[in-house]
Amino acid sequence: MTAARANANIRYELDERCPLPVAIGVGVQGIMIGLAPTVLIVAITALAAGQDERYLSWAVFAALIISGVNTALQAAKIGRLGGGHILIMGATPNFIAVSVLAIEEGGPAMLASLIVLSSLFYLALAAGLPWLRRIITPVVSGTVLMLIAALILPIAFDQLQEVPEGSSLAAGPCVAAVTLIAATMLMLRGPRTWRPWSLLLGIAAGCVAAVPFGLYDFERLSTASWVGIPNSGFPGLDLTPSAGFWALLPMFLIVTLVQVIKGIGDNVVVQQVSRRRPRTTDFRLIQGSTYANGVSVLLSGLAGTPPTTYYSSSTVSLINLTGVSARSAGYAVGGLLVVLAFFPKITSVLLSIPSPVMGGFLLVAIGMLFVEGVQTLARAGLDPQKAIVVGLAFSIGLGMEHRNVLADLLGSPWGELLGNGITVGTATALALTAFLELTSPRRRRLAVRLDIADLPRVNAFLQEVAA
Repeated sequence: MTAARANANIRYELDERCPLPVAIGVGVQGIMIGLAPTVLIVAITALAAGQDERYLSWAVFAALIISGVNTALQAAKIGRLGGGHILIMGATPNFIAVSVLAIEEGGPAMLASLIVLSSLFYLALAAGLPWLRRIITPVVSGTVLMLIAALILPIAFDQLQEVPEGSSLAAGPCVAAVTLIAATMLMLRGPRTWRPWSLLLGIAAGCVAAVPFGLYDFERLSTASWVGIPNSGFPGLDLTPSAGFWALLPMFLIVTLVQVIKGIGDNVVVQQVSRRRPRTTDFRLIQGSTYANGVSVLLSGLAGTPPTTYYSSSTVSLINLTGVSARSAGYAVGGLLVVLAFFPKITSVLLSIPSPVMGGFLLVAIGMLFVEGVQTLARAGLDPQKAIVVGLAFSIGLGMEHRNVLADLLGSPWGELLGNGITVGTATALALTAFLELTSPRRRRLAVRLDIADLPRVNAFLQEVAA
């Protein structure tokens, strides 16, 4: 009864007919939540890697279309594709650090090729979900999430310093501080109905603060056309992989692996909040959702834009705010995202956001990602052995990222490969976890009949185990 009361605000469940005006209204609120993070994450990735306006416009255009298609596909159940629930999809911050490295190493074409290979790995993992969680424990996935957050942090602080020549030295930090303070205060003490919009309102406050410093790019906004398709900035695929490509591939596969594990938890949460009376988790739908996002990651690679992920917290906020979890609302969110891709004037509002504001937004996102890693570890239960695994893997990974002691020793590409923070940290966590499993007492089982005559066997088994 408690679970039923918890979801009593659901007006339209998954399979219930939702009036078209209501579905469109929910769709509008959904894109208001999901649009800004998608555009900003793509922009941060492209700008941090030094890409031009042509690629940036194309990447945002492609990301919105793919996110919209993926959101609609998640609401559907087409064969083995789709999770059958509302799930807002958008560009993931988890790939920012590795994507910037890939673009700097070989341009957007190398990024596209790495994402295509990652998508094939993603789809293979989707087929093996039942055994995947036995191999990648919460200790490993939580540690990797914390490492990813730590490695993105320098990119956020670089954004704070990107201001036009002649601007005040205080301009970047002041604008970022306004963004952070506004978003944080709304998250902590804002009215409940405002909290889902905290980041968006914080970005708006940062943009207002940027105007007196001359940081807001009004020219981009004024010159953007209302309707149109960007001149093709499609990068193509890099079919001649270099040593740098092979050095980066393990990093992409590790982040992909964590994305799949994280997606399982995201789907479980959304399934629970989508019904008036929560049911047992349907892992077939989770597998269908994973397949759908794997296809979306493949499309992202073919288009040369950063891959997509689940915006589960935004989805839960939308369902709780509107009381609508009907699939038709998911179709509306997806369709509106696709439509918005063809309106450059709207996306240019977000692309005109000053870099310090983007940096402030990214700092909040990084903090939430780091805490998500901590929560993953906490749910697993941190005994002294697991604490050592986490602490050692995190410190070695972070240390190797800042000081690659293997680069001079092994040379390229092995020095770059083995000296990467994510790769080394993950390998350390996996090795120590495997050591704990191999050296711990083996599980023992006893199969008996439901008969009083077998009670002596049960007692003997318990005495043997306790000895």
